[in-house]
Amino acid sequence: MIITKMHLPRRTFLRGLGATVALPLLDGMIPALTALRVTAAQPVRRLGIVYVPNGIYMQHWTPAEDGRGFALPSTMEPLAPYRNQMLVVSGLSNKMGDAWPGEGAGDHARAAGAYLTGVHPKKTEGADLRAGLSMDQIAARVLGTETQLSSLEVSLESRENVGSCDPGYACAYANTLCWSSPTTPLPMENNPRVVFERLFGGNESTDPDAWRARREEDRSILDAVGEKIARLQGDLGQRDRRKLDEYLEAIRDAERRIQMAEAQSERELPVIDQPAGVPPTFEEHAKIMFDLQLLAYQADLTRVITFMVGHETSQRAYPEIGVPDAHHPLSHHGGNAEKIANLIKVNRYHAGMFAYYLDRLRETQDGDGSLLDQSTIIYGSGMSDGNGHNHHNLPTVLVGGGAGTLTGGRHIRYPVESETPVANLFLNVLDKLGVPLDTLGDSTGQLEVLAGV
Repeated sequence: MIITKMHLPRRTFLRGLGATVALPLLDGMIPALTALRVTAAQPVRRLGIVYVPNGIYMQHWTPAEDGRGFALPSTMEPLAPYRNQMLVVSGLSNKMGDAWPGEGAGDHARAAGAYLTGVHPKKTEGADLRAGLSMDQIAARVLGTETQLSSLEVSLESRENVGSCDPGYACAYANTLCWSSPTTPLPMENNPRVVFERLFGGNESTDPDAWRARREEDRSILDAVGEKIARLQGDLGQRDRRKLDEYLEAIRDAERRIQMAEAQSERELPVIDQPAGVPPTFEEHAKIMFDLQLLAYQADLTRVITFMVGHETSQRAYPEIGVPDAHHPLSHHGGNAEKIANLIKVNRYHAGMFAYYLDRLRETQDGDGSLLDQSTIIYGSGMSDGNGHNHHNLPTVLVGGGAGTLTGGRHIRYPVESETPVANLFLNVLDKLGVPLDTLGDSTGQLEVLAGV
């Protein structure tokens, strides 16, 4: 880190024509002669949750060995570059997703509704929804006091309550993980344009004509603050100029990709329920949404992000990897070898997209480390075996440095029969984020897997 006499406030924004661009952490934001002390004493801690639906084929996910000498199973192989920053935890349970006497079907709704809350969701198809305050929103109440957005909730599937939902349960249960109160589920946004404008500015109106007029008037968020950017760059040191150039180019790249997706959707025949701004392929969509999350962290617009790769009971097919069948039916493979092989392909594909996100986090400098060094990213599902609707022995991995609180390169296994709540792990994560709690949902105490750092 280069120590300079110049000092910019940490929450510096560039504004113009209704657009707002936050800046990444620059050396010029660290007061002269106190840089090392400030960055060491006050790291910015971030929480990310990446959720995959319908469980995972566990035979190709769970490492055979415990401790530090474990080999990566085939589904985890895309994550090999991050092995030393990975903490794999096996044997945890989402037992509040199990059916209570007389409830019957609804395992997918319960899997999502209970995952971050540790609370058994009320079975209802009406507006009287009830689960619990989710751990991401508990973190957001504390970490969000320092940022423009307390949290960000995003997905790759439509926020509309359409399609297949569990009988007896409102679609809202399967379509989100995040609850700001026991009766308030938070919608997950899947449109990159909406996420981009939430981060960097846009019309308050959601009227499509108003959006088009705004984009014609101001084709680029950065164009609106161009003069201020040029003036600021003249005052920065060489390292800060390079960092700012990289960040602004990432914003422009996100703009270009969203605009290309919108142009393509206008040229082609419309796809039912596919809003403008959503790229035509899963990979393009996943990458732009991961990149937007990266920008949100980089500019410190939020420190808490929850991302659903798909809703529970997702009917998405993956023809780009040779899997023409929908995900949810594949998860109910019934032991069919061909279906299992395709399910493993889907699981590995998801892991590969997650690896792309980790690549971007590791490549992005934040203070004296990278964004990955300062983050705790949880990858997992509220279900293990989708074929049997099993909510126990969940697939769970933590990646990152946790701002010095997370030691990777380990596989920790808890006995499945002990039914150790996954909420215990979330208590431990919250504690390391500076958000200590005594209980969360059905928790029985912290796991302390992050202890001894």
